Amino acid sequence: MKRKVCKKCKLFVEGSECPVCKGNQFSTNWQGRLNILDANKSVIAGKIGINVKGEYAIKVR
Repeated sequence: MKRKVCKKCKLFVEGSECPVCKGNQFSTNWQGRLNILDANKSVIAGKIGINVKGEYAIKVR
């Protein structure tokens, strides 16, 4: 089964609602993964505007 990604915040989602942005529009067409373990200390998370730890897609179509 393909994994769902929120189109707005690019977070990998299991249920029917994104826990970060509360959105319900998802895509299964994505490229690349990014794991953020500590959003406060991560330079990459700061540059792309991520405030919550989790697994994110780099590109979502």
